[in-house]
Amino acid sequence: MEKMKAQRGKRRKTVKLSDITAVILAGGLGTRLRPVLSDRPKVLAEVLGRPFLTYLLDQLSYAGARKVILCTGYMGDRLQEVYGDTYKSLHLLYSQEDEPLGTGGALRLALPLIKSNPVLVMNGDSYIHADLNSYVDWFFHIDRNASVLLAKMPDTSRYGTVKVKKDKSVSAFEEKEKAKGAGWINAGVYLVKTSLLKSIPSGKAFSLEREFFPSLVGNGLFGYQCKGRFIDIGTPESYIKAEKFFGESKMKVVENNAYGGSEDL
Repeated sequence: MEKMKAQRGKRRKTVKLSDITAVILAGGLGTRLRPVLSDRPKVLAEVLGRPFLTYLLDQLSYAGARKVILCTGYMGDRLQEVYGDTYKSLHLLYSQEDEPLGTGGALRLALPLIKSNPVLVMNGDSYIHADLNSYVDWFFHIDRNASVLLAKMPDTSRYGTVKVKKDKSVSAFEEKEKAKGAGWINAGVYLVKTSLLKSIPSGKAFSLEREFFPSLVGNGLFGYQCKGRFIDIGTPESYIKAEKFFGESKMKVVENNAYGGSEDL
């Protein structure tokens, strides 16, 4: 037992966020936002005078990340014009899809650019106050194939829920049509062993949420339960709330564990 603890401790020290490639899925069409956002990609929607994507890049930079791949699609050239090859401490690469491939297909297209194992994947239209370094550390406590960062919501009817067992392994994904009341939702931040991405069909539309992660239930998929506040900008109503969300937070990702923290065991 003591030997196993020592091995785990050693492994945690050798894996840092700076060693892990981060991928941001930024190719969504944003059709539901068209009434209020028609001239730019969804991730460039302005919140307090800054593109929403900037908040994600800040979170990664503050946490010590170094390499970020932006999976772009609709009006992807605009992102390159805005950010170029660097942002603060981050080196930016781009993976542009020629046709909509979904979250899974876009990630599969970017696979040749990913040089780490695991890979950190983030949805480009949502944000959760989480300590990303603690998330990485937790991932290596035991041998995990993949993990989904989970947020607690008082009403899950819009998102669906993710069920986890006592050991934090994911037992089921419940569709939003069946979800109601409080529960844990998929917050759109993942750690995945890079080799698993080869199972995603190349050049085809594929969904991480509906196809990839459900296929891993019972095969090393875990949920990281985070107390941090969560927001997405997928609808005009939630987009409007983003200014208050970030205005209150003052963009401090982690300060005395105020925004982050987990309930992992």
